[in-house]
Amino acid sequence: MLAVAALLFFFQANEFNRLGEEAFRKGKIEESIKQFDRAIAAAPQIAPHHWQRGISLYYAKRYDDCRKQFEIHKTVNPEDVENSVWHYLCVAKLKNPEEARKSLIEIHSDTRVPMMEVYAMFRGDSTPSKVLAKAGTDRDARFYAHLYIGLFHEANNRPSDTLTNIRSAAEDFEANHYMGDVARVHYRLLKKK
Repeated sequence: MLAVAALLFFFQANEFNRLGEEAFRKGKIEESIKQFDRAIAAAPQIAPHHWQRGISLYYAKRYDDCRKQFEIHKTVNPEDVENSVWHYLCVAKLKNPEEARKSLIEIHSDTRVPMMEVYAMFRGDSTPSKVLAKAGTDRDARFYAHLYIGLFHEANNRPSDTLTNIRSAAEDFEANHYMGDVARVHYRLLKKK
């Protein structure tokens, strides 16, 4: 009986996650958080894995909740540069980029190109041009380079550079996955400003 109940909660959580992702793609940020929270209520063990919820919290300007989500995500995904970067972005909004750099979640080995160069940029040890050089000509690597360069510029209050890079991620190197959705949602929000 317990196994059947657990399975039912798992299916409910999956459905709520699907609805949350769909809401996010449509730019319905608050609705996405509501659905992600319903997923976690149905299956609390997924809470540390829920980086999508953290991203929605960022766009909802719930920066302290966002920061906390990425801190618990580190417990299940300790070598993910993206986790560290989103944590940085939340702290930069709460405080400033210097404080964000000081509290950057430490990463030693994310093997995806150009993620360690992205990490170095947020740490203050690299530049956007080095990130692009590291990405080379690989389309997916260029997508991630432009996305995170754009977010880096946004955290450092450079709106023109932000728009240029987020647009590149959303349109020039369009990606058919959740982070591609993030780039498209971000670009739509920038265009509304």
